[in-house]
Amino acid sequence: MSSSGCETRSSSTGKDISCDVDHVIMLSDNMKSSLFLNPEYADVHLIVEGVSFPAHKIILAARSQYFRALLYGGMKESTQSEVELKAATTSAFKSLLKYVYTGRMALGELKEDVILDVLGLCHQWGFEELEASICEFLQAALHVGNVCAILDTALAFGLESLVSTCCVFADANAGTLLDHSTFLLLSPAGVTELISRDSFCAAEEKIFEAVCNWVRSNQDIHQDAATVLNHVRLPLMNLNVLLETVRPTGLVSSDMILDAISAQNKSRDTELKYRGYLVPEENVAHVKHGASVLKGEMRQAILDGDCQNYDVERGFTRHVIDENGEGGGGIVIKLRQQCILNHVRMLLWDRDLRSYSYYIEVSMDQVDWVRVCDHTRYNCRSWQSVFFPQRVVRYIKIVGTHNTVNRMFHVVAVQAFFTKKEFTIDPKWGLVVPKDNVATIELSACVIEGVSRSRNALINGETRGYDWDSGYTCHQLGSGAIVVQLAQPYVISSMRLLLWDCDDRSYSYYIEVSTNQRHWEMVCNRSRESCKSWQTIRFDAIPVVYIRIVGTNNSANEASGFC
Repeated sequence: MSSSGCETRSSSTGKDISCDVDHVIMLSDNMKSSLFLNPEYADVHLIVEGVSFPAHKIILAARSQYFRALLYGGMKESTQSEVELKAATTSAFKSLLKYVYTGRMALGELKEDVILDVLGLCHQWGFEELEASICEFLQAALHVGNVCAILDTALAFGLESLVSTCCVFADANAGTLLDHSTFLLLSPAGVTELISRDSFCAAEEKIFEAVCNWVRSNQDIHQDAATVLNHVRLPLMNLNVLLETVRPTGLVSSDMILDAISAQNKSRDTELKYRGYLVPEENVAHVKHGASVLKGEMRQAILDGDCQNYDVERGFTRHVIDENGEGGGGIVIKLRQQCILNHVRMLLWDRDLRSYSYYIEVSMDQVDWVRVCDHTRYNCRSWQSVFFPQRVVRYIKIVGTHNTVNRMFHVVAVQAFFTKKEFTIDPKWGLVVPKDNVATIELSACVIEGVSRSRNALINGETRGYDWDSGYTCHQLGSGAIVVQLAQPYVISSMRLLLWDCDDRSYSYYIEVSTNQRHWEMVCNRSRESCKSWQTIRFDAIPVVYIRIVGTNNSANEASGFC
């Protein structure tokens, strides 16, 4: 008989036989039948709510650091034959003890209150794997009737992932949850956790009424009422509600009501702390989500999700750019409901090399607008990726201020998101600071000057497949340059470029950058150096749209080539 790997073939039957013996299930069953709750070999009895559970110190110690310290750590319990456990219920402890002996727990067969008690014991006694499994089970089993109890448990034990999942579920069911009887059973910390969230979106009057009902149902913790009520956003309620609904309850002081009225009168609408629906990584500016275009010509095109089928006559929404570089009312999009946003993507018409300038503003009422993107001084093309600090938005206004070809502003698609992706906005320039290479075809950069067999060979990401005939971009020394246009302005402080290096030649060059192709700033001057292969350039961070690379010397011929 010969063996190979973890299997061997039987010479008599010809079947493959595993070399590994796995009797884990048998072991678990034997532990359950022979040792679990069997007093015959027990050396300790654990007392829970007056009920005695026979157990084995060595097994408890092997499975839990808590019991190892309790039973073998020199404390008085290490010499006792009976140990009382006060922080447990009998049903929860019995389920946990069975898990200790068998490694199994049928969560689907347990009542929710027992599962939560077991979760508490896991956290207290260090059963981390079981704690994680229970959290995963509870996350999948959330409904309006249990989310409050699970949230309170998760808060009590600092289970951040479970807290987050509960809050996201509560956000999506805020109105229903406020009416549910279990809301009245929440702890002060639980109520505060929910209503303090910008994404817990319901009418503020309804939130206030639910909190009032909670206060009346929890007279024993009345001292926490003021703290909880501080998270109700009184300025979001109109004057009639403040005077006719809030004031008669006696739960809010006259000063707080006056402050709310003052905030309404003196603050800009965009300064009010609105609540909004949070749908991470989902484009809410789409017809399937009820978004619509209120202003702009050919309105039906911009929100249909089609980013491929457009030409000079169709597939875009537009507006006229007037002589002052303004767009009248621009293009205005209304979302079905107020949403928390921090990211807008927009496809500018790009069937030729034209560029546009524009700005984007957002609003809750179409009266008070906040500008979240100002690209009026920059040439932009194709896909735009705009980031800004998160805020609640109902209306999005896009105004084109310049087109390098004519006086029309054309937008093929607009997408609005809340993204969890990390981004950095330069505080001085208000522009994105990229972490990765933005001179790529995928990010809509293009080569607008230079000679190559393939128009965008310089930015296609291929740094190996080049030779004498292809895979590079060049220009004649003494005339012209290689110019790359980024899709939008970025604050940049470094670049890398690969000089053609299929032989031993060297180059000299300099690099300039610009935002408009009229004013150029030199960021690298290596015109007196002999340079080969990969180049790394660092400079003070500045806004960049155009990158101009000018070769000044080639030790082999009169062309300057870059891969």
